[in-house]
Amino acid sequence: MNIAHALIDSARRSPEQVLIRFEGRSWTYAQVNEWSDQLAAALREAGIGKADRVALYLPNVPEFVIAYYAIQKLGAITVTVNAILKKEEVRYLLDDSGSRLVFTEAELLPNVPSDCPALQYRVTTDGDGLKDWLGVGKAQLAGKPFEAVNCDAGDTAAILYSSGTTGFPKGVALSQANIDSNVATCARYAGYQPSDKLALFLPLFHVYGQNFIMNACVRSGATLCIFRRFVPDVVLRAIGDEGITMFFGVPTIFIGVLAMDLSPFDLSTLRFEMSAAATMPEEISRRWTERFGRRIYEGYGLTECSPFACYNDLHEHRFGSVGRAVENFQLAIFDESDHEVARGTWGEIVIKGPGVMQGYWNRPADTAQALRGGWLHSGDIGRMDEDGYVFIVDRVKDMINVSGFKVWPAEVEQYLYRLEAIQEVAVYGISHPDKGEQVAVAVVPKPGATITAAQVQAYCRDNLAAYKYPVQVDIVTALPKSATGKILKRVLREGGRA
Repeated sequence: MNIAHALIDSARRSPEQVLIRFEGRSWTYAQVNEWSDQLAAALREAGIGKADRVALYLPNVPEFVIAYYAIQKLGAITVTVNAILKKEEVRYLLDDSGSRLVFTEAELLPNVPSDCPALQYRVTTDGDGLKDWLGVGKAQLAGKPFEAVNCDAGDTAAILYSSGTTGFPKGVALSQANIDSNVATCARYAGYQPSDKLALFLPLFHVYGQNFIMNACVRSGATLCIFRRFVPDVVLRAIGDEGITMFFGVPTIFIGVLAMDLSPFDLSTLRFEMSAAATMPEEISRRWTERFGRRIYEGYGLTECSPFACYNDLHEHRFGSVGRAVENFQLAIFDESDHEVARGTWGEIVIKGPGVMQGYWNRPADTAQALRGGWLHSGDIGRMDEDGYVFIVDRVKDMINVSGFKVWPAEVEQYLYRLEAIQEVAVYGISHPDKGEQVAVAVVPKPGATITAAQVQAYCRDNLAAYKYPVQVDIVTALPKSATGKILKRVLREGGRA
């Protein structure tokens, strides 16, 4: 098997069907398939083969799709890197994954270190970078299609990085079977048709954009309308201009759209809206239904389950719920001893199903902990009603959710501790009316040292992605602690300000 067969099969069925619309230009299934063939041949000529890791450090551009499927055709492993990460963050992911090649854009190239031990090639996809590689591949193929490598179901197909409580991100290893099965389920539950046009402004490095939207769209033979990011006026105007039928977002996007004057836009072609990646406030969901006459479909899952595990709902929608387990999945609520609790009782959401990851890349101890007892432990707190509908009650205690992006305090703290003047630091979340939460920091300077809030923010701006910046920095003499010396972030959050 090979998940690239989704592209190959769709190109055979409908070669002239438009796969990608981007900034006024079109790419057909035949073109994307041919170019990914050529790129796969060039990668093979460069010595890239099965199980090698190839990184995509790219924004939402057509070249991401071409490179993704070229890598899959080789039986290699895609490693997707958030396009807003900075140099040291990129270095960590490239080193951790052992990536041999990275695709990026010229603007991002300065953020790609040249001294990563495994990294042999840095290829820019804009300008002549990708064209040169396609030329090499074209010469190698001499007009013949590239024969996609046959993979086993358990072969790793992709590594997507998910932050963890221990500080630095962990690579979630998803197999061929994980992705293939989950993508099929996504397409079926969302009801994708070849005539559909899917708005894709959510980041392709993220599992929601990559699997639920891109891969499921390709499998269905539909059209991706790609945007670099969500610019409300641009995306909403394109709905009418392009005839977009399916709209995917996170709660903050729906909150923003509801607050807009929509009279300049024609949204009549939309038939389906979906929210995931963060909990949708029940009130927002109700307002959307009242205004547009359609519910917002909601999904729940994790990068660690490819991601689709729960859906609200093919048959009965319940406001405030993320729905019920999708086909072949099981969800349960466990207590702290990993025993299932009574319906209606709060506990940790745990998951079984064909999309559940192989494990964390080169982290057997973390894998064993996350998959203990044969269940994926989500770290999310929720309850389940008598009909199997899941309601998320709270997030992992310290995780900060900024517009659907997960920020783990320990990772930010790891970087801040590199500042010589800092003795202790605590990173925590404060509420925000639109973004859900933002990052705050409390800093204790070393005796005799001085540091300002502006210096802390400047350091973060230079070293961390924008959504991880602290909007509030307090310089304090001590942090609140328990009798055992544990920093009480709950106390900091209770005193936080927006």
